[in-house]
Amino acid sequence: MDRRGSGRPGAGPVNGTRQEIAEARRLVVKVGSSALTTAGSGLDVARLDALVDAIADRARRGAQIVLVSSGAIGAGLAPLELGKRPRDLATQQAAASVGQLALAHAYAESFGRYALTVGQVLLTSDDVVRRSHYRNAQRTFSRLLALGAVPVVNENDTVATQEIRFGDNDRLAALVAHLIGADALVLLSDVDGLYDGDPRAGATRRIAEVHSESDVDGISVGMSSSGLGTGGMVSKLAAARTAAGAGIPVLLAAAANAADALGTAEVGTAFTPADTRLSARRFWLGYATDATGKLRLDEGAVQAILRRRSLLSAGITGLDGDFQAGDVVDLVDPADLPVARGVVAFDAAELPALIGRSSHELPVEQRREVVHADDLVPLRR
Repeated sequence: MDRRGSGRPGAGPVNGTRQEIAEARRLVVKVGSSALTTAGSGLDVARLDALVDAIADRARRGAQIVLVSSGAIGAGLAPLELGKRPRDLATQQAAASVGQLALAHAYAESFGRYALTVGQVLLTSDDVVRRSHYRNAQRTFSRLLALGAVPVVNENDTVATQEIRFGDNDRLAALVAHLIGADALVLLSDVDGLYDGDPRAGATRRIAEVHSESDVDGISVGMSSSGLGTGGMVSKLAAARTAAGAGIPVLLAAAANAADALGTAEVGTAFTPADTRLSARRFWLGYATDATGKLRLDEGAVQAILRRRSLLSAGITGLDGDFQAGDVVDLVDPADLPVARGVVAFDAAELPALIGRSSHELPVEQRREVVHADDLVPLRR
């Protein structure tokens, strides 16, 4: 299928990627805090109802939808008489505990207009980093969708600490999209797409299509101006790259255009997916889990692992971190940029004596790959 196609003024071109999104049978929709809440009034029910209208229409046409919704903290500000998003974790968690109830009730009421049942799923990063939790979450989503429910997902802000936070729901949405085997990911916010600069500054151009990393090289993206969210365009671009790199088509659009985004998909910015979808294990290894250290590689080793070859000790120039055999580590190039992730076969304490040495120079018991090709995932470079 030709993903590029041709376009028309005022809309994104009708191409393979947009057609895939428009016809997706299972998709994840993510909406940001700024699209649902205001600092002074809390939850905006009219905006929430408009979003639900668009989702319900897509569900009526046979799609299974998982909604990743921010807004719990924002929804809790007004009831607690907080004028703006708090900075300290304890107050954020208090606002989330109040706001999550309001948000869940509002969704249940709104989807109820269409006789759709809502199921709430609260996650921390542990639930996707730990393989056993990952599989449990996968089974829960599968059953909810089979029963005809609309899972509404949020980070479990009331218990998440700084160490186990996703950081933003854009990343969470990308992880959930792969976890449920979604055919598409739609990211909705207060911005109508990706621009080649800050659209508030003027003289910028919306990018209709992103086919490769070169399409976004040199683009400067800023944070949301609402003061309610945690991500902004930086996190949305990162999430879109993550999902597209794993084989999932992505649409980035304004929440105000939700009906079009979930209809013809001819709005916003579309991200062409990689040709091959990663397996659940390889996606988990590359994007869901956290690295405990890194190995520095010479250029020859970089080229080898990008071709899915095993990493040998001769290609390593240095290391950082206190990791053990079986941990996940980043593999970085001479410029210190990550090019792959993999499961390391040696403890950090063992590796200094092996760095730069060929296999025949090592004791027999150490003549093995530092990272085997089967335990390695190249990242987009």
